[in-house]
Amino acid sequence: MTAPPSPLSSRRVLVVYNPAAGTARRDRFGHVIAKLRAHGCTVTLRETSSPRHAETIAREASAAEFDIIAAAGGDGTINEVVNGLVGKDIPLGLIPLGTANVLAREIGLRLSAKHIAETLAFGPIKPIRVGRANGRRFTMMTGVGFDANVVANVSLPLKKRIGPLAYVWQAIVQTTIESAQQSQVCIDGATYGTASVLVCKGARYGGPFIAAPGANLSRDQFHVVLMTSRGWLSVLRYGVSLVLGKLPTLSDVKIIVGREITVTGQTGQPAQGDGDIIGTLPLRITLDPEPVRVVHPE
Repeated sequence: MTAPPSPLSSRRVLVVYNPAAGTARRDRFGHVIAKLRAHGCTVTLRETSSPRHAETIAREASAAEFDIIAAAGGDGTINEVVNGLVGKDIPLGLIPLGTANVLAREIGLRLSAKHIAETLAFGPIKPIRVGRANGRRFTMMTGVGFDANVVANVSLPLKKRIGPLAYVWQAIVQTTIESAQQSQVCIDGATYGTASVLVCKGARYGGPFIAAPGANLSRDQFHVVLMTSRGWLSVLRYGVSLVLGKLPTLSDVKIIVGREITVTGQTGQPAQGDGDIIGTLPLRITLDPEPVRVVHPE
């Protein structure tokens, strides 16, 4: 007996594509586009050509023309599109082509072209709550301290050649510099001193690793991870514990739930959001009052 034909989708998908993806990821991207069209979607492609270009494309898109804006790239491309969607009632779709793909992992989106295309064509649309750091949106986390210094100094050509290992190398370099400065973190009126801080909307960090196990994108709160010790031995211990899923169990790590966070310290110290530098201290972090609608897997 012949199987019944698959239903066709009528979704109109604007794909905002970062062409800097590696060869293997470009192949995945091509397969996703072909499968979307096979599912009946109308697909419009627009390539980015400079930093923040994805944000501009999303800002200029019209809900009358598109049903979904799909960010095809890494977490930085997603972050740009999310910021371009402020005030727009257009759902966000994901075509993960980046180094870590943290948001995709958080919502359970697998990296196969088949699963990505099926999700964009037929997946349910659900709201998530995102944060704002000095007015700029972030979806997963923002950080100050050791990780922000790594992001600020990682070599982009090296990242393109060796992927996540570029961050590992820069982390080694940063441990020799001892560049993290003590910061003060005010969470709903209570102040804490720390060497590094992650303000998390989601549970994951750097890919599959769990930094804040209680965090949830649908909730209107942050989980603030305070790492209070400095020095290369502490950094190494934090890194190994993160990989092993043990970071929250360390005695010098605190996780505090809050809604309004201020980070102060050495002026000009970098802050990263979703893996890209988004500003410098001082930093004010709040919940965005406007949920972002995201296409989820079935």
